[in-house]
Amino acid sequence: MSNVKGKVVVITGASSGIGEATARLLAEQGAHVVIGARRVDRLEVLASSIRSEGGSVEYHALDVTQLEDMQTIVELALSRYGRLDVIVNNAGVMPLSTLEALKVDEWNRMIDVNIRGVLHGIAAGLPVMKEQGFGQFINIASIGAYAVTPTAAVYCATKYAVRAISEGLRQEVGSDIRVTLVSPGVTESELAESISDDEAREFMKDYRSISIPATAIAQSILYAINQPAEVDVNEIVVRPTASIA
Repeated sequence: MSNVKGKVVVITGASSGIGEATARLLAEQGAHVVIGARRVDRLEVLASSIRSEGGSVEYHALDVTQLEDMQTIVELALSRYGRLDVIVNNAGVMPLSTLEALKVDEWNRMIDVNIRGVLHGIAAGLPVMKEQGFGQFINIASIGAYAVTPTAAVYCATKYAVRAISEGLRQEVGSDIRVTLVSPGVTESELAESISDDEAREFMKDYRSISIPATAIAQSILYAINQPAEVDVNEIVVRPTASIA
């Protein structure tokens, strides 16, 4: 029996990639999905597609670096569906470069989106879940949360942070709220398009040749949500079979 049907799931970074695939899959399984991203035009198209297939969806413009935006989308979920079961903190950026390139603005953007974005999701959702007495956070990290590679020092640092935040949250919230860290290996997405460093961009072209589809990560998220309430799947690492790192 599915534990997903009827659940209210907020998904950040839902305009493409893992967020989009997760929204489609969970809606197919009967969840009420509330999707957010900066590109509202894409959210409109996604919502229309989900509704055409009988799914339940609401959407709202969302910049995860703004706490007020996260609070607004949580409030939308509550006003529309009366509860909040899951927040998927998925929004992320990955403009890789060597530290020597001194792309400080890109470092700051990764810190703002990848770390503060997750913290804002927690800040917006945790009081609601504590009052309800149930809920689940699913934070999307990366295999970069376990090992550092050249050009990815800052990106990996942000994902190590997400891993640490997730574990700290798990220890603090007790038995009522579940916390899952999902760490994808190389996955089809638009992340690499944000790389402005020529050397890093060329490296990623070869690295991404074995990419797995975003639906593979969506399936992992579905698995974590679908467990019985007393089962908390804490960490899932999903790599291409061909991956050696």
